[in-house]
Amino acid sequence: MNNIKAAIFDLDGTLVDSMWVWEQIDIDFLKSKGYTPPKDLKDDITHLTFNQTAEYFKNRFNLSDSIDEITDTWHNMAYSFYSSKVKLKPGVISFLNKLKSLDIKIGLATSNSIPLLEATLKNNGIYHLFDAITVTEEVKKSKENPDVYLLCANKLNVPPENCIVFEDIIAAVKGAKLAGMKVIGVYDKASEDQEELLSKACDKYIYDYNELL
Repeated sequence: MNNIKAAIFDLDGTLVDSMWVWEQIDIDFLKSKGYTPPKDLKDDITHLTFNQTAEYFKNRFNLSDSIDEITDTWHNMAYSFYSSKVKLKPGVISFLNKLKSLDIKIGLATSNSIPLLEATLKNNGIYHLFDAITVTEEVKKSKENPDVYLLCANKLNVPPENCIVFEDIIAAVKGAKLAGMKVIGVYDKASEDQEELLSKACDKYIYDYNELL
């Protein structure tokens, strides 16, 4: 962690075990519209902003719902999960506390929404540990671009070269690298098909935060 002054974390699949929630929501939402999720759905949407994902669904499945109606439906479906059932990955609290003890600032850069991220961070008792929170809707660009990471670094008042990013998908790793940041890849079952790509693209790849304690 030499020269590192800030750690920026993705939320879903990186800090919390939540990808199963969205897979279930996709199934239930599309079923209500008379569709089953196509096999390429996950790879197509995993790096998109919340609104971009809604636009993708609207266009691909020719939905009459507005973007706001789609995102409101997803929020309502997800909120109960995020406020009670979505749990932290092993070692997260200990690692965040270690960063605090080293005076390393902690940021969040996520494609999720403010209500959902607040619900799970507060339910899991770590909301107070974050010095800055950034969502892709603020920059209107997906995570394969550097913008959300650069904005988070700016909020933290730390130069990009002094930031390290934690991510679980290859598209987001590429965005963080474009921002000029070091990246630690985090294993998640939902992206285990990218494991080899991640281990090559990242500065380090971990299966568990306890490896960093």
